[in-house]
Amino acid sequence: MGRHDGRTARGRVWIVILALMLGTLLGALDQTIVSTALPTIVSEFGGLNHLAWVVTAYLLASTASTPLWGKLGDQYGRKPLYLTAIVVFLIGSALCGAAWDMPSLIVFRALQGLGGGGLIVLGMAIVADVVPPRERGTYQGFFGAVFGLASVAGPLLGGFFVENLTWRWVFYVNLPIGAFTFVLVLMVLHGKRDRTRHRIDYAGTAAIAAAAVCLVLGTTWGGTEYSWGSPVIIGLFAAAVALLVLWWFIERRAAEPVLPPHLFRNPVFTVSGFLAFVIGFALFGSVTYLAVYFQVVKGVSPTLSGLSLLPLMAGVLATSILSGLLITRTGRYRVFPIVGTGLMTVGLFLCSRLTPSTSVLEQSVYLAVLGVGLGCVMQVLIIAVQNSSPYEDLGAATSGNTFLRSIGGSFGVAVFGTVFSNQLASNVARALQGIQLPAGVDPAELQQNSSVLRRLPPQESAAILGAYADAIQTVFLYAVPVTALAFVASWFLKEVPLKTATREAGIGESLGAPTERSSRAELETCLARLLRRDPTARVLYGQLAARAGLDLPAGSIWALCRIAQAGVITGRDLAGQAETTREKGRHYVDELVAEGLVNRDGEALVITNTGRAYAERIWQTRRRALDHLLDGWNPTHHPELTTLLDQMSRDSLGTPKDLTTLSP
Repeated sequence: MGRHDGRTARGRVWIVILALMLGTLLGALDQTIVSTALPTIVSEFGGLNHLAWVVTAYLLASTASTPLWGKLGDQYGRKPLYLTAIVVFLIGSALCGAAWDMPSLIVFRALQGLGGGGLIVLGMAIVADVVPPRERGTYQGFFGAVFGLASVAGPLLGGFFVENLTWRWVFYVNLPIGAFTFVLVLMVLHGKRDRTRHRIDYAGTAAIAAAAVCLVLGTTWGGTEYSWGSPVIIGLFAAAVALLVLWWFIERRAAEPVLPPHLFRNPVFTVSGFLAFVIGFALFGSVTYLAVYFQVVKGVSPTLSGLSLLPLMAGVLATSILSGLLITRTGRYRVFPIVGTGLMTVGLFLCSRLTPSTSVLEQSVYLAVLGVGLGCVMQVLIIAVQNSSPYEDLGAATSGNTFLRSIGGSFGVAVFGTVFSNQLASNVARALQGIQLPAGVDPAELQQNSSVLRRLPPQESAAILGAYADAIQTVFLYAVPVTALAFVASWFLKEVPLKTATREAGIGESLGAPTERSSRAELETCLARLLRRDPTARVLYGQLAARAGLDLPAGSIWALCRIAQAGVITGRDLAGQAETTREKGRHYVDELVAEGLVNRDGEALVITNTGRAYAERIWQTRRRALDHLLDGWNPTHHPELTTLLDQMSRDSLGTPKDLTTLSP
């Protein structure tokens, strides 16, 4: 292996990372890209009262499938499962683009969501397979940026495709990108041979998913398809309660429950879970119906509709990042959900005042207040949950919080949809009193298809637009008590002194990216973020050399760690791993040979017993520093944590990119 080989291996890693980032972008985009296309879809298909399900079907399917993708990937290999997720997502996308009515679109969105859940959760897991721990935090930051970009760009891209192509391209655009991702992963990613056996909680997953579907169906159909007191609606809510009870009993006996019931004994998890639910409720519900407001009531184009949502999404992203930085610096987090839920309540109340004549500046301020409030809470919840959980519950608690946020999003869109449909029906009926509609216009169509408004005379059209505006105002007004309740609940969030490892959460998770990791993998992820803030390679290796009692340059310490890990390695291979030439690195090895730490045997570099002892001393010094990062989780009481720390103390030293920064 030479310098070229080292660079080739590193280039292969970058190709894999690019492919995974594209997959994550696809899965994340489809949570929001459809929002600005919904009014146009409804104008073609009708079925305004089913609009919520186009969003909800995707969220529910991706949320319910996330635990399965994660555990199946551990058990059967992540590469084949990731390729399967891409195929499922692309089939769902193609069928969504070819949908012929609202019911078919909803079914295909669920299929698409099934694949989308795998794209996000498996993509992040594969990063840990291909990137050394010392560099992993940086790459995880890239994925967080992708998720943040998707949250902002989704509505914009949706509007652009609707206006310049057709709404079907909101889904068709996934096909070339997804196919390209599939080819890259198939050709470049090497499957990891390690396998972890799981006892997958199929019954618990099915029970909680079915309960969520029953709740959302009951909420969606109540007062629209069926009266609230009808046997169908009562039966759906009764089934939801029965399924939740069944889920509770299943989870108490499951070996690896999808959401362990005992987590709710932790008051921090319970309060954070409720706040996460409300965050999803407010975010997805508001984005969906704000697009209806802009395109139907204000009459702006789909592209302008996406631009109009920018103050909301930018506020979410900016304050998610800012609050995370402040928490990392101060170690205090409780104030943020209090301020955030208060601002959310104010923001939703302001949105309830939106009218056809509201100015662009005024509506932008309203949305920015709501977005800032949402962003203040998002980053905190993962940090609070991780910080208060014992090691055994760390993975389940983290994934449980993001799970509840996604369920809240599904429920929020459904509730907003029910309120909107019911209010619109009564508003339109009232607006039509004394009005003679033109021939061929059915009053029922006005509640199902907003495009019919274009066939009305100006006076009648204005009256119906007022009915739409009032219905949207009611939607936001009904959401105010929910966020006000969250504001009260936020005061009960206990502030536990922050552990070092939990001082920052990934921006992707803070924006609602689903997770499914074991407690060990969760702590490994936390450590990877902290290692990203390591001092420069020269300073780090210099510090380790001094503490190990070695008077050697930092580059020699790097080489010692690499040779000790290999036992025997050629100078050519060592240079290849460093992505440099043997001539540039020779003087570092000469220092080791002079000190008796390494022997030269022809082309081979062989670690001596003395060299191995010093390498062990360096690794133990590094290990003690990592031990300190996990204060509060008692690594000595958990054998797998001890193994993790031993592995990371070695793997986080001697990374290939270090020598380039150590060269004089």
